[in-house]
Amino acid sequence: MTDEFFRMTSHRPYLLRALVEWINDNQLTPHILVDAGVAGVQVPPSSIKDGRVVLNIAERAVVGLAIDNELVSFSARFSGVSFAVQVPISAVLAVYARETGQGMALPDDISGAESADDDEVTLEDVSADADGTPPDDTPPDGNPPPRPSGRPQLRVVK
Repeated sequence: MTDEFFRMTSHRPYLLRALVEWINDNQLTPHILVDAGVAGVQVPPSSIKDGRVVLNIAERAVVGLAIDNELVSFSARFSGVSFAVQVPISAVLAVYARETGQGMALPDDISGAESADDDEVTLEDVSADADGTPPDDTPPDGNPPPRPSGRPQLRVVK
């Protein structure tokens, strides 16, 4: 491997677009859960509850929905008043179908994805302890470790 480290773009907007398409294809209503405290979030203040807002992004509920790699934007009516909504992708916590609750919490970006943090981490940095042994990623209490973003860690139950 060369000294150059290939940086990929964030996978989050791609997951968001795919899940919205899946929800729409099943004739259900896509909603997104947004962290209203993230810089750049523009939603009506009256819609924010406990620092979060749930937005209906169904085509019948919004005008001009655009989900690009940086931003979700659209116009919608809130209490009868039109409002231009803008949500940075980093503020989207989850996407789900209103009717069934099916969807997913969007994961944090993986190492190597472009982000505001320019600290570079390579596989060699995380693949072994100082003595060369692989790290033990299993927490002592069996619970997943907290995530740096503060977002809840999802656990797969089989």
